[in-house]
Amino acid sequence: MPASNSLRSLFLIDPSITYLNFGSYGACPKPVFEDYQNWQLELEKEAVQFISVNGAKNLLKSREALAAYIHCNAEELVYTPNPTFAINIIAKNMKLQPGDEILSTNLEYGAMDRTWNYYCRSYGAVYRRQEISLPVESKEKFIQEFWKGYSSKTKAIFISQITSSTAMKLPVMEICEKAKELGLLTIVDGAHVPGHMPLDLSNLKADIFTGACHKWMMTPKGSSFLYVKKALQDALDPLIISWGYESDQPSGSRFHDYHQFNGTRDFSAYLTIPKAIEFMKDHNWNDVSASCRKMVRDNATRFSQLLQSNFLCPLTEEFLGQMLSLPIVTDAPEQLYRTLFEKYHIEIPIMRHGKNVFIRYSINGFNTKSDLDALYDALKDILKSGKLLKVGTHAQLV
Repeated sequence: MPASNSLRSLFLIDPSITYLNFGSYGACPKPVFEDYQNWQLELEKEAVQFISVNGAKNLLKSREALAAYIHCNAEELVYTPNPTFAINIIAKNMKLQPGDEILSTNLEYGAMDRTWNYYCRSYGAVYRRQEISLPVESKEKFIQEFWKGYSSKTKAIFISQITSSTAMKLPVMEICEKAKELGLLTIVDGAHVPGHMPLDLSNLKADIFTGACHKWMMTPKGSSFLYVKKALQDALDPLIISWGYESDQPSGSRFHDYHQFNGTRDFSAYLTIPKAIEFMKDHNWNDVSASCRKMVRDNATRFSQLLQSNFLCPLTEEFLGQMLSLPIVTDAPEQLYRTLFEKYHIEIPIMRHGKNVFIRYSINGFNTKSDLDALYDALKDILKSGKLLKVGTHAQLV
């Protein structure tokens, strides 16, 4: 089923907004949101039964559905509000020594950079953000550049499978394979992956993986997971000490006891994951996603030409999914964002990353070419003023 207005009617997005920012927080289809509200209603009707009596059972059912979807065991998953929370669990437990290094890239999500910087500095370790040249020319060159950051002090690698501000798929499979040969722990930020591209954790071979369900899987906000291989689970102390620590009623999995229940909270969003998987199946989401990816690539050249901006990577399935980022020239990215939203009613991120600024459009089933036409016309109009946005060549990204 191609992207269409018929799918838009299934979402709760404000119809007055041209929504080109699915990548930030996703959007919840009506059937999934109704399931969410049903769970919340059940919680309010009988909170003790919902949380204390049936909570673990319902969470297990949800994890089993998710595990089948991403090809792992339910025992290897625990739910977290977001990937940043998940990586904080890992970083806090690394037990790094002075001089140890975590090898990453200069393309990672800002919250993750801050997390690793904090813990590495606390231990006297180094978070090495290996410089990756932009534009990325090939998978082979990316891999070569990444491993230039490796040394005898490297203890683990941390890498995004799909980057945020630059919206690129990275060759994580090959990176993980090499890391295992070197005896390194492999930690993957897959925030954008579930529901965006096929995910087979049994094949990826990452030791640790975190993904957001509230992005491309379209569950309610605050719904993510942490995958940890069973052999590593007992080494992870809880981020928050609660009833699961030294539990009076252990579940048989210290991983779940330590990390799943961190005090009273509404975990209804986690329980909608089976419904979200059902929604994607019912609406042939593989076909929808393929149509969206094609729309991303088919419209890339006209935006590149309009902005006189170079692509960050080849326009292929190997590097691009349902998002595209282009570097832009602006001295006021925040004002440009507000102008696009307030004057043109377009929701699209304008993101700083280091000294660069990117505009990123992301496409899902409710989007049509007319949404990108609206963006094109708005950017063209803004360029005419020469104030908030300028054209410029970007052969030398900084």
